[in-house]
Amino acid sequence: MLDKTYGPSEVEEKHYKAWEEAGLFACGNAPEGDPYTIVIPPPNVTGSLHMGHALNNTLQDILIRYKRKKGGDALWQPGTDHAGIATQMVVERQMEKEGLSRHDLGRDKFIERVWDWKAESGGTITGQLRRLGASCDWSRERFTMDDGLSAAVRKVFVELFKQGLIYRDKRLVNWDPMLHTAISDLEVEQRETTGKMWYMKYPVEGEEGRFVTVGTTRPETMLGDTAVAVHPDDDRYKDLIGKHAILPIVERRIPIVADDYADPEKGSGAVKITPAHDFNDFQVGQRHHLKLINVLDHNACMNDNVPKHLRGLDRYECRDAVVKEIDGLGLLEKIEDNAMTIPYGDRSGVVIEPWLMDQWFVDAQRLAGPAITAVEQGKTTFVPKQWENTYYEWMRNIQPWCISRQIWWGHQIPAWFGPDGEIFVEETEEAAKAAAHKAYGKDVELIRDPDVLDTWFSSALWPFSTLGWPDEPPELERYYQTDVLITGFDIIFFWVARMMMMGIHFMDGEVPFHTVYIHALVRDEKGQKMSKSKGNVIDPIELIEKYGADALRFTLTAFAAQGRDVRLSEQRVEGYRNFCTKLWNAARFCEMNECQPVPDFDPAAVTGMVNKWIIGKVVETERAISGAIDAYRFNEAAHSAYQFTWGTFCDWYLELVKPVLQGVDGDAKAETRATASWVLDQILHLMHPIMPFITEELWQQMGDNRAQPMITAPWPDLDDSLVDTTANAEMDWVVRLISQVRGLRSEMNVPVKAEIPLLLKDAGDLAQTCIVTHVEQINRLARLSHIELLEGDTPKGAVQDVLDEATIVLPVADVIDVAAEKARLDKEVGKQQSEIDRFEKKLANEKFVANAPEEVVETEREKLADARQVQARLNEALERLGQVG
Repeated sequence: MLDKTYGPSEVEEKHYKAWEEAGLFACGNAPEGDPYTIVIPPPNVTGSLHMGHALNNTLQDILIRYKRKKGGDALWQPGTDHAGIATQMVVERQMEKEGLSRHDLGRDKFIERVWDWKAESGGTITGQLRRLGASCDWSRERFTMDDGLSAAVRKVFVELFKQGLIYRDKRLVNWDPMLHTAISDLEVEQRETTGKMWYMKYPVEGEEGRFVTVGTTRPETMLGDTAVAVHPDDDRYKDLIGKHAILPIVERRIPIVADDYADPEKGSGAVKITPAHDFNDFQVGQRHHLKLINVLDHNACMNDNVPKHLRGLDRYECRDAVVKEIDGLGLLEKIEDNAMTIPYGDRSGVVIEPWLMDQWFVDAQRLAGPAITAVEQGKTTFVPKQWENTYYEWMRNIQPWCISRQIWWGHQIPAWFGPDGEIFVEETEEAAKAAAHKAYGKDVELIRDPDVLDTWFSSALWPFSTLGWPDEPPELERYYQTDVLITGFDIIFFWVARMMMMGIHFMDGEVPFHTVYIHALVRDEKGQKMSKSKGNVIDPIELIEKYGADALRFTLTAFAAQGRDVRLSEQRVEGYRNFCTKLWNAARFCEMNECQPVPDFDPAAVTGMVNKWIIGKVVETERAISGAIDAYRFNEAAHSAYQFTWGTFCDWYLELVKPVLQGVDGDAKAETRATASWVLDQILHLMHPIMPFITEELWQQMGDNRAQPMITAPWPDLDDSLVDTTANAEMDWVVRLISQVRGLRSEMNVPVKAEIPLLLKDAGDLAQTCIVTHVEQINRLARLSHIELLEGDTPKGAVQDVLDEATIVLPVADVIDVAAEKARLDKEVGKQQSEIDRFEKKLANEKFVANAPEEVVETEREKLADARQVQARLNEALERLGQVG
C-alpha cells in the first residue's frame, strides 16, 4: 500500500543505490542496440554542484535515460577535470594555515599533497551529481590526470610539436602577478570602473616646441613605449608620419607610424604603442617591426629596463612617480575621468598584466580550418543554430593558443632543454635523452621544462581520450564519435572548438560529436544572473533536500526553452513538487480502486468510449514527448508530460470514470481498472527520463513481480491505430464543453453548489450525440441541473458563449447579483488599468530602459503583457454580463 505522502529523500537514496549496484548505468547492457554516447563536461575536481551544473546534467540524463529505454546502448561517460590553478590554490591555502608554502615542500612533495587532497575531498561534486539522479556509467569514471589520459596528453603534445603545430615563442600572455602564472581569457574577469586618462606630450624630434599628445590610462607603461601611432588619414598628423618623437624620462627616440588602430575620434587621435604590455599594441608592433621592451617583472614591479630611480617600484607606485615627473617636465597636458574595464584574475582577484614571456603555443589557425569546414558541411550542427555564428566568429579570428602555465599541478610539458638550450620533445625522459645523445654525440644533462599545460589542453581530448585512445580498445571503435554535447555558450570557444580541432586531427577527420546543444543560463526569478555578491544564488542541493530531485529536475526542464534563459525561483520548484504529489495521489486513487496491471492487457481491445479516448491520448502524448526530446525541445517534453498527467489523466479521465469504478457493472469496472493501470504505467515510462525517482518507486509499488526496473523497462511502442477518431471527437468535445461552462460560471461568480440548466442552441450532430451519450458525466462535472436543446429565442437573464457551431446558453440571473458582479468586474478592470499605466510609464522612461539590465526590462514588458491579458479577459466577462441584464 502506498504511503499517504511521497517522501523523496528515502526513495531517492534507495533507488539510486540499487541502480548503481546492479550496473544499470553501464554501457554494453544492450549490445544489440545502436550506440549512443554523451561525454559529460568534466566538472572541476574542486567544485560543488551549482544550478548551471544541475540544468546541464539534467538535460544529459534525460537523453541518456530516454535512449536507454528506447533500447540503445547508452554510454554517459563521466569524469572530472584536474582544474590546475583552482586545485593548486585550494591546497596552497590549506598549507598557508600551517605556515607552509609549496616551495617549502618542493615540487614532488607538493604534488603528492595535491593527490592526497584529491583522494579525500575531490569527490564532492560526483556525489552531488548522484543526488541529482545522474545515471552516468561510474564504472568508467575518468580524471584528466589519470594514467591513461596523461598518456594521451603526452602523445598529442609530441605529435603536434613534431608536425610544427606546437611551438615555443615570446608573446604576450594574461599574467597573474599573484599566482605567478599565465591564465586563459576565460579566467580573466572584466570589471567596469571609472579611471583616469592622462594626456602626455611627447616632443617631436628636430621641431622645437612641437609635441604629439598621447592619452593613456597606464602612464607607468610609457617607459616601454617604442612608437607613437596615428591614423594614416588624420590630417593633423600626416606630416609627422615617418618622423620620430622623444620619449620623456627615458629620452628614447621612437618612430611615429601610420596605423588604422589609431582612432582620430578618440582622445588626441595619437596613441602610445607599448608592444610588450598591451595586446593591441603587440599587433601594431608586429606590423611595424617594433622593438619589444618589457618593463615589469613577474610581481608586476618595475624591472631593470627602466631608469634606475624607478626600478623595483610597484606598478601603481611607479604610475604616481611617472605622472609627477611628467608634470614636473611640463609635459602633462590634462587629466580626465575615463570609463573603462580592467582585467582581474577570477581566482586571485588582482589586476592582470599583459606580459611578454616565452611560452608554448598551438598553431590554432591551422587546426581551425577543418573544424570550420566540418560545421559548414553539417557534420556537426549547433542547437540553437544561431550559435554557429558565434563559433565561426571565434574560429575565423583565432589567435595562437598559449598552452603553458607556470604552476606545478597539471600535466608537466614533455620538453627537455639541452645545455645549449636546444629543446627535445618526447613522450618520456628516456626518449628525450636518446634524442639528445643523437644530437650531441654523447650523454648530456637535460633539464625538463617546469611549466604545465593549460587545463583546456587535456579537456580538448576528452571525447576520445576517455574511450581509451591512444590505445584502440573496442569501446573507442563503438562509442566514437559521440552523439551530442550539452554545454553552455560561454565555453564554445574554450572547449567545444578545441575538441573539434583535436578530434578531427587525431581521429582521422571524424568530428567528436554530431550535435552541440547550447543551453541557456539559469537566472533568478527576476532574470538577474546569480552571484554571491547579489545574494541571489540558489543551491540545488538545498532544493533537492527540501523538495526532492524530481521536482528540481522537472522545473529546470520545463523552463529549458531553446535560446531563453531559465528563470528559477524556489516557488517554481515547490510548484513542481506539488506535481509529484499529484502523480502520487493519482496512483493512490488507482490503488484504492483496485487498478492493478493486467499482464495480457490489450489496449486495442477496450470498448468503453472514455477508455478508448484516454488510450489515444497516451499515443499522442508519447509522440509529442519523443518528438520533443529528439529535437532537444526539453521544455515541450515537460509541458506535454505535465498537461497529460495533471490535466488529461488526473483532472479528466479519473473524474470521468469515477462512477464506473464505484458502480456495479462488473465488465465496465474491470476494463476501466485495467485501462487506468495501463495508462498510469505509460505515464511512468514517459515521465521517467525527467523524474526518475518517483516513477521508479511507483512502478515497483504498483505492480507485483515487474520483469525489470523502470530505468531499463522498454519505452512504450504504441501503434497509431490505438487513436480512435470517434472517441477523440466525442470526448474532446465533452471536455471543451465542461471547461467552457466552468469558465462561464467562474466569470459570473456563480455559487459552486448551484446547479443550473444548460441550453444548447444550433447544436450539430456531434454535439447532439454527446449530450445524450455523456449527459451524466457532463451534468456532474459542470454542475448542471439538466441539458436541453434550444430551438427558439435565447431567454433573458442568460450568459452565452460559442462552442464550434453551437451556442452555449446558461441562465444565471436567478443565482447571481448582476449589479454586484458588474461593480466587482469594473473595480478589477480599473485595478488592471492602474497596473498597465504603471508599467507603460516605467517602460517609456528612456533612462530606465537604457540603464536597467536587459533581463529586468524584459520582465517589466512581460508584466505589462500579462496585465493587458487579464484586463482583456475581464472586459470579455463584463460584455457577457451585459447579456444577462
